[in-house]
Amino acid sequence: MITVYGIKNCDTVKKALKWLEAEGVAHQFHDYRKDGLDRQRLAGWVRELGWEVLLNRRGTTWRKLPDEVRGPLDEAAAIALMLEHPALIKRPLFDLGTQRRVGFTAKDQDDLKKLLAA
Repeated sequence: MITVYGIKNCDTVKKALKWLEAEGVAHQFHDYRKDGLDRQRLAGWVRELGWEVLLNRRGTTWRKLPDEVRGPLDEAAAIALMLEHPALIKRPLFDLGTQRRVGFTAKDQDDLKKLLAA
């Protein structure tokens, strides 16, 4: 079963969940804000995907942070920021069991279809 990580009110997450439903894909949803996120899981995603991939620098949460917080980041600082502000984690994040995928563009949908068909 796929686990989709994100935030309940995110439009892209809503779109992804509807798509999975329409495709008949068994899934569960994990809301970072409601259900939390532990450091170990996030650190594992960072090792697999890279913190630069996971850190959402386009959202309002990022833009509202003080410049000194957004300043030069390393992995440890990025993980701490994402744990403190879960909205900074790009979404949706799909946990397919053997790998994780982030995002839900048209290309991401095609890639997911291929992975699910395999």
